[in-house]
Amino acid sequence: MEVAERDEAAAEDVLAAPQEPGLPSADTPPRMLIFNTLVDKFLDGLIEAGSYQRFARCYRRFYKLQPEITHSVYEHFVAQLQKSIKEEIQEIKDEGNLEALLDSLDNMEKEARDQTDLEWRPSGIPEEDLRSHLVPYLLQQREHLRAALKERVEENAKLAQAVMAGRKRIEEMQKEIERRQQAWQELSKAQREMVLSIESPK
Repeated sequence: MEVAERDEAAAEDVLAAPQEPGLPSADTPPRMLIFNTLVDKFLDGLIEAGSYQRFARCYRRFYKLQPEITHSVYEHFVAQLQKSIKEEIQEIKDEGNLEALLDSLDNMEKEARDQTDLEWRPSGIPEEDLRSHLVPYLLQQREHLRAALKERVEENAKLAQAVMAGRKRIEEMQKEIERRQQAWQELSKAQREMVLSIESPK
């Protein structure tokens, strides 16, 4: 619930904020704007969670020996992670034709909002008038809420898949970093042994 409330609050802030250069224009479908904002928020949170300080603490010995290489590895790691997640999400959007679907939903919402039904006339029986007016409206609202819930569930499922893919990429990159660290340590050990063998008297 807290995550959903944060997502909705972030989306409302984006829609309410004035447009700036480089941001999507007012013609951008609101649902697509919300989706892109949630993806950006997710990436920001992911990078924040995996800060350089935490990365350096995980590889403390390597950081003490080669701080510059450690920072370079971290930057490469973060850039590759962002690129991989964005590619995965873009692939999901392309395969599901997400932009067209969200645009269609926005158009349907706008058309429904612009429609005004002035043909109804009271029958003279308040109970029946109220029932005939409210029941279709409530049924329509129920279907709208079900569709919105289904949409949110599908979006969350896709984002969860993107997160799992990102975690898998992180694990693979961590294994690669460990492999390179081990190779570097073996090389350093071999160099030290070579220097000692040269310096020691025969």
